[in-house]
Amino acid sequence: MPQLHFYVPEAVAKELRARARAAGLPVSRYLATVVGGEANRGWPPGFFEEVVGRWRGRPLRRTPQGRLEQRETL
Repeated sequence: MPQLHFYVPEAVAKELRARARAAGLPVSRYLATVVGGEANRGWPPGFFEEVVGRWRGRPLRRTPQGRLEQRETL
């Protein structure tokens, strides 16, 4: 199993230790559940049905963007 190492402020570490202790887990296992839950969340159910195509105001218009600048080649 891969291992990840990272640094957090002491106050955050203290809070993580307390939460792990309250959950009855070693800190490493507690962190694995937290990170795993965040990494696998994805979009909430119904997100696209509720958001996409729901604009009710005046039609959106994109203002003119002007001309592209000429840049030096590398």
